[in-house]
Amino acid sequence: MFSMKDMTQGNITKSIITFAIPMLISSIFQQLYAVIDALIISRFLGADALAGVGATGQITFLTLSIALGMGNGGGLIISQCFGAKDNIRLKKTIVSMTYIMIILAVIMSIIGYSFSGYFLKLTKVPENVFNYSFTYIRIMFLFAGGVVLFNWGSSILRSVGDSKTPLFALIASSLVNIILDLFFIINLNLGIAGAAYATVISQFLSGIICLLAALKSGLLDGLKQYPLPDSRNIKLIIKTSIPSTLQSCMISLGGISVQRLINSFGSDVMAGYVAASKVDSMAIQVILSVGNALCVFTGQNIGIKDYDRIKEALKKSRIIMVFCAASIAIIAYVFRFDIIKIFIDGNSNPKALFAGAEYLSIVGIAYLICAIMQSYQNVIRGAGDVNVCMIAGITELVGKIAFSYLFAPFLGATAIWISTPFSWACGCIIPVIHYYGGKWKYKMLQ
Repeated sequence: MFSMKDMTQGNITKSIITFAIPMLISSIFQQLYAVIDALIISRFLGADALAGVGATGQITFLTLSIALGMGNGGGLIISQCFGAKDNIRLKKTIVSMTYIMIILAVIMSIIGYSFSGYFLKLTKVPENVFNYSFTYIRIMFLFAGGVVLFNWGSSILRSVGDSKTPLFALIASSLVNIILDLFFIINLNLGIAGAAYATVISQFLSGIICLLAALKSGLLDGLKQYPLPDSRNIKLIIKTSIPSTLQSCMISLGGISVQRLINSFGSDVMAGYVAASKVDSMAIQVILSVGNALCVFTGQNIGIKDYDRIKEALKKSRIIMVFCAASIAIIAYVFRFDIIKIFIDGNSNPKALFAGAEYLSIVGIAYLICAIMQSYQNVIRGAGDVNVCMIAGITELVGKIAFSYLFAPFLGATAIWISTPFSWACGCIIPVIHYYGGKWKYKMLQ
């Protein structure tokens, strides 16, 4: 199951695609159980329950963003150590990263569980769906350790070129999630709590699978050789992680702000948005997976200072991303109503159906901008220049919030949907300019 991949040699396109495909499939499976959750909740618990779960999405994404940011920060250092064949530093980095992630899991659980109600009130969740949101989010926060465990393990494995093990972990957890969803909601009548328990159990399962693979591979041998974290590596991981964590958190906070605006349009628009966003989250994984593969590719090759190989990888990755984005945009527009009808009964909720279909058609076209943004950002991120990515993320956030709130009084919820391509365009400018400036070549993490 475990297999490292050295991307400092061999065919560039093949290296990126073979690494990206397992990541894509794993991401789709990760999104799949979110879609299955939505389908089961919608069909068995109703549109209000679906809206309630959807209202927690940006808050739980904030939790995930912190885990992702810390995992990505450590992963960048590991990928550069792997490319440079520095095994001692690689193992010390993993030890330090492990301590950081354990502390993070505890803090996230305590704060999230304690302030769940406050977070929901802050986003103005409507009273008719509040109890659904509150029950769901408290369980998700209480067992946040599952998300942290998976992100820790998958970041380590992917950084050394293994994208297959996280794929296996997510396929297994997705299947378990579906089975538990049906069992907890239909057989045990646990309602919205059943959907939450099914999700956290499946998250722990995926994390345990990655943990076992890392143990078997010898990557965690450093925990015996170097049982205490190295202060130098802790500082570097935090220094590297903070910009990407802040970027993700600010984007998430922006999402919470926009979710607050969506909530003001009522539960029908909320339900339509939730349905469309589930499809959006799955469709965009094609672009994100190629982008993440390019990031790891850059990290390994920056370790040996092979800049020409990185430039060629950017060119080829960009072509792949734009082609995929155009294909998705066409499908999203042509079949927008049919896709949303999978989640929502158009006869009983026509407003929700229209809102979801409109969002899907607009965001589909926006993928073309996202493809350009992701290609340049991931080269810069892989090189270790995370501060530029953070600034780009802030720019994206400001653009999204500003457009949504300025034009919502005139365009209604449509303004929120249009804010996505507008914000991606804003976030695209800085990494493109910075890439051609060339300073990213000298940002290798030390």
